[in-house]
Amino acid sequence: MGSRLTWPQICCSEEFRGRWVALDRCKYDPRTARPLEGVVVDTDEDLVALCSRMQASDSKHCAILFCDEREGSDEAPPASTRSFHPPPPPRAYH
Repeated sequence: MGSRLTWPQICCSEEFRGRWVALDRCKYDPRTARPLEGVVVDTDEDLVALCSRMQASDSKHCAILFCDEREGSDEAPPASTRSFHPPPPPRAYH
């Protein structure tokens, strides 16, 4: 770990695909807020395990992102996920 990679490089890599990736010194696209690049600190399939390691380490200010192969390509996500907005949480009535 510790190599600076672009987000498309990360998403296209078998090593990271389908895993949670902790990025330090992450740069984002100011227009879309999507990650552009960062230093890979750690990865794991289990988000809780990765977060626990990050809390125990000196890398407490990492961005943790899920590496999905669609994000590394120019292909848009399926329409069903693109337009889905979860309903607001129920309101409490007292």
